[in-house]
Amino acid sequence: MTGMADMSKASVKVGYLGTGLMGAPMARRLVKAGYDVQVWNRSRDKMDALVAAGAHAAATPKEIADTCDVVFMCLTDTRAVDAVVFGDSGISQGNHATTLVDFSTIPPDTTRDIAARLKSANGMAWVDAPVSGGVPGAEDGTLAIMAGGDASVVEAVTPLVNHMSARFTRMGEIGAGQATKLCNQIISGCTITVVAEAVNFAQKSGVDASALTEALKGGFADSIPFQLFAPRMAARDFENPMGATNTMIKDLNTVAEVAVKSGARLVMTEQALGIMNDASAHGDGEADISTIIRRFED
Repeated sequence: MTGMADMSKASVKVGYLGTGLMGAPMARRLVKAGYDVQVWNRSRDKMDALVAAGAHAAATPKEIADTCDVVFMCLTDTRAVDAVVFGDSGISQGNHATTLVDFSTIPPDTTRDIAARLKSANGMAWVDAPVSGGVPGAEDGTLAIMAGGDASVVEAVTPLVNHMSARFTRMGEIGAGQATKLCNQIISGCTITVVAEAVNFAQKSGVDASALTEALKGGFADSIPFQLFAPRMAARDFENPMGATNTMIKDLNTVAEVAVKSGARLVMTEQALGIMNDASAHGDGEADISTIIRRFED
């Protein structure tokens, strides 16, 4: 495999691996943009809606790597990424695709190792491109995506990624996207936890917590997590999850592991992680992260 494919809709074939909570709406945006999209997911029923929308179902990750030019991937964790890339009928056994763009969130060192192994196996270039913005951002194409990889490779896939994001920023070489995402998760995880504390404080103080977002809009306390999660917490509305507590726990555990290696001190992150672990222990691990408000009610 040599060179980068022409990214025009008429010539490029796109693969998407992992059509779950985030992957499905991201892949759907590529279909709606007019690209020829092949999808694969371990649970095949999660591909049905995309196939109905015009995507084509692949039998294996290898099939996607054999027939597509660029492959996107959004999986739950390191184990899933390793299995899809190097397992039976994995991406590494394909012989056509030139580039794999990984939207998953995994440790930077692991990313560099997997990228090097894939390059050795079949020559594919790697871009780590974790995302921020949750399900609403995936649906609306307003995600912030931070990339690590060769500058020319990142530039080549930018026209495709722009259909799924409002901002696609190269942060450095392979692994830099993942390191930046961990910074994002420190800020997001701590913010969501503090929002839960503030909503509970408001309610205990006799304040209408449902009015907080309007009252504080535009001030220093305002933020996207505040606007998204405070109303859900105030109403105890946990339907249509924006993200599971366990997903944030996984990411903050990665932050803690990287911090040990780098010597970075974590204070707020450890507090937020403790509260989320408590929520998971009480049965809310797979529930929407807004459910951490319950831990402030005890």
